[in-house]
Amino acid sequence: MALLPTLPATPSLTRRQLLQSGSALGLAATLPGLHAQANWPTKSIRFVVPFAPGGSSEIVARSTAAELSKSLGQSVYVENKPGAAGNIAMQEVARADDQHTVVLGHIGTLAVNPYIFPKLPYDPNKDFQPVSLLAKVPSLYVVHPDVPAKNLKEFVAYVRANPGKFSYGSAGNGSAGHLAFEYLKMTANLFMLHVPYKGTGPMMTDLLSGRLDAASVGASALLPFIKSGKVRCIATGSTKRLAQLPDVPTVAEQGFPGFEMTQWYGMLAPANLQAGHVERLAAECKKAVQAPDALKRLQGDAADPIGGSPAEFARFIATEQARWKQVLLRAQVKPD
Repeated sequence: MALLPTLPATPSLTRRQLLQSGSALGLAATLPGLHAQANWPTKSIRFVVPFAPGGSSEIVARSTAAELSKSLGQSVYVENKPGAAGNIAMQEVARADDQHTVVLGHIGTLAVNPYIFPKLPYDPNKDFQPVSLLAKVPSLYVVHPDVPAKNLKEFVAYVRANPGKFSYGSAGNGSAGHLAFEYLKMTANLFMLHVPYKGTGPMMTDLLSGRLDAASVGASALLPFIKSGKVRCIATGSTKRLAQLPDVPTVAEQGFPGFEMTQWYGMLAPANLQAGHVERLAAECKKAVQAPDALKRLQGDAADPIGGSPAEFARFIATEQARWKQVLLRAQVKPD
């Protein structure tokens, strides 16, 4: 009986070879994802601002967008989309699924609206991913030059002597300016009429013309008018005096210790934006607000650049929500 020929033995793969082979296959499987992430963004990024042009939000957003356009390799353009105390823009961005839309988060849309609207068209904590806290802007308290008050102490005395005869304006119900003045009213026990506008720009027009007596606006938008004498600054909401206004005392210095009121602005992304993109945006935002051109612009307008991480911004939002919830309930602030 003839013997069958012996076949050559097939060399067996060692454990190390198997592991190396598996790693190579895994790497090959993830290469498309890594490639896509490395090339992101693949088109222009829309940076939505939920307010009309003319306020501090405009300055912070455009300064940041200009620097991000340099570092991301794609243009970042600002789109103002005001309306409904910022709710329209927030709802639209929450539903965006193009991976190239972000929004400017703000004290109003994140820490005020959840407590004054019975039903919001977005969830500030579930529909968005915090990217970075970009900047804080001290709130300034100003009056028209015809108001006979040179400082906050005189203003408080005058308003108390004439309750209900003075009006203050804001960019709208629930806006930062509304919140700032309601906080001052509660602290100083004042009675004033609130006149809501659709944006800082229209409100400033009436303040400059004398149709309004007072307002609280972020320092960035007010400094030019203060320096030109068109409005008089009677106090700052910051914890210390501003370098740009060294002769203007803080609210705390004028009889209300512990008082602090600042506006803040940060970038938010829709909840569906890939985590890697969020981390990259955060890193670039930190560099953007510290870039020489942006730093000069922001600090020149009394804005304090921050550029924190997503986790830091998330913690900050939670703290602010807890802080202002009680103020809003006490002041019984209602939306338009």
